[in-house]
Amino acid sequence: MSKQLVLIGGGHAHMVTLANLATITKNGHDVTVIGPSEFHYYSGMGPGMLSGTYRPEEIRFATRLVVEKQGGTFLHGKAATIDPERRLVILENGHTVPYDVLSCNAGSHVPKPAIEGELADLYTVKPIERLMEAKDRLVNHFGRHSPDVVIVGGGPSAAEVAGNVWQLAATTGGHMPRITICAGSAFMSRFPASVRRRISSVLGRRGVIIREPVYVKSVAHDAVILNNGETLPADFIFLALGVKPSGIFADSNIATGPDGGLQVNRFLQSTQHPRIFGGGDCIYFQDQPLDKVGVYAVRQNPVLLHNIMAQLDGGDLMPFDPGGDYLLIFNLGGRVGVFKKRWLEFGGRPAFLIKDYIDRKFMKEFQAME
Repeated sequence: MSKQLVLIGGGHAHMVTLANLATITKNGHDVTVIGPSEFHYYSGMGPGMLSGTYRPEEIRFATRLVVEKQGGTFLHGKAATIDPERRLVILENGHTVPYDVLSCNAGSHVPKPAIEGELADLYTVKPIERLMEAKDRLVNHFGRHSPDVVIVGGGPSAAEVAGNVWQLAATTGGHMPRITICAGSAFMSRFPASVRRRISSVLGRRGVIIREPVYVKSVAHDAVILNNGETLPADFIFLALGVKPSGIFADSNIATGPDGGLQVNRFLQSTQHPRIFGGGDCIYFQDQPLDKVGVYAVRQNPVLLHNIMAQLDGGDLMPFDPGGDYLLIFNLGGRVGVFKKRWLEFGGRPAFLIKDYIDRKFMKEFQAME
């Protein structure tokens, strides 16, 4: 019997499902993929796109093309809410999409501090597409003066953006910026001290100033106001305050975890509505809260595909095992990085080359679907 499968988002956790849509449609099911863009940009290579290491087309997947080639329907839009009782996804434009099985990879967003007025050069690190616009604006600044670039946040995104802004300026031949990271309580606080030292050392040699402990109270035209009353000049501001899950589930009165993500069981299935599945940054894994890192979305891929097909065709669900320790490699610009995997840790060009190889291999595998 034909059923309606709806996917919200074409991101990392849905990549294997997207690669196998032809199997689902050949089984007689209708597939609709809802996405805010016809492309999905790989966040792991976003800072490299900002610096010019990668071209935009090198770090994106053609979601619409992949869906339509396999007999599915792509809807360019954004899901606003879900009505699980009537089994409907409601889009921002008011249109509704019915489903029998729904899988959500709705992503996350960067929270914003208080903003005073309209700011032309204020950019969040997500969505990744914004980094393309940020790059052009930064190059414009470098051509005119030495801008003050302030990065709000003290995690990996802040470190990678700082390093890649430095690279962009160094390679464009314009004025070098003054880069300041407002790191909150402590820079890279959830990582080992040895990793923090390596990253701080690389950035410090490039003149990047790391302020800690310091919190941003608000941002205004040409300035960042700290909670101690200090005002920092800022011609360009990046917000890298960590990510929060999409608010679609809370807005739909669907059970969420403490972070607002869709609360799922060991089958990546809503604990409240068994026809709804999810993966990536938008979920809260009930058995073991997970870091918001792409490795878990990648590990969830085969489980989501299996369980979606089991729900459509009948069959046993497969549990998700988050696995153990995962590889960390930070791209700090200038073709250097920091590598950490269990006991092994090193920095420099070899770390970047390993990350570059892994990222390009991942892209090549899924771009082959196009």
